[in-house]
Amino acid sequence: MLGNFFQMVKIGKELGLSKKEINRVFLFGNSKHSILYILLMIAAFIFIGFVIIILAVDASRNIYPAGTFYSTVKIKDFKGKK
Repeated sequence: MLGNFFQMVKIGKELGLSKKEINRVFLFGNSKHSILYILLMIAAFIFIGFVIIILAVDASRNIYPAGTFYSTVKIKDFKGKK
């Protein structure tokens, strides 16, 4: 898919199109509802960002790495030692 993108950009440059005209093709610039598509893309990126943040917070709550044993040392073990 990425190869097709670069091929389209190369063809656009060979035809003498400007960078703005090439980007307009890929960013729904010629469509009837271009603002709606742009808003939907922004909403999708925000949603993906929230999902990544939620997954990062959930992953950071795990104190011990996978496959390790849990510690049996507790705070009450240190109260008698002064």
